[in-house]
Amino acid sequence: MISVGDLAPDFVATDCHGQGVRLSGLRGRRVVLFFFPRAFTVGCTIENRAFRDNHERIRELGAELVGVSVDTLTTQCDFAQQEGIHFALLGDDERRISRAWGVLWPVLNIDRRVTFIIGVDGTVEHVIQHEVRVYRHLDDVLKYLQAHPAPGTNSASA
Repeated sequence: MISVGDLAPDFVATDCHGQGVRLSGLRGRRVVLFFFPRAFTVGCTIENRAFRDNHERIRELGAELVGVSVDTLTTQCDFAQQEGIHFALLGDDERRISRAWGVLWPVLNIDRRVTFIIGVDGTVEHVIQHEVRVYRHLDDVLKYLQAHPAPGTNSASA
């Protein structure tokens, strides 16, 4: 699995809004990249709703939000529509992104629940992994972003 200090593996994918997402194209801004096992499951729905409800707060803290699972893009888009998710959700049914990041469970071949905070220079600043305590991902992301303001963000609002 990718670790703190590693250069974030680049990828290109299409999100549910039909927009191309190239990770290296987001350089200059922090990225919160979170992997989750499957759309429409209880834990993943709770996690995505927490990120959805705090999407603007994460942006105010200087980060873009991107979610990935091994679902098809169609499934991700159905999930995003049902849950009112407006940040980039990516389907990785070919598991290219997940393999590059080292987050696949060996036998299950689905993503571990892992969140990466990628710095403005494209290196991984922080890794969060909680399989069961799904709320901890959002809590830990907000705590980290508030404690480590990115250049050009207003840390006073944190």
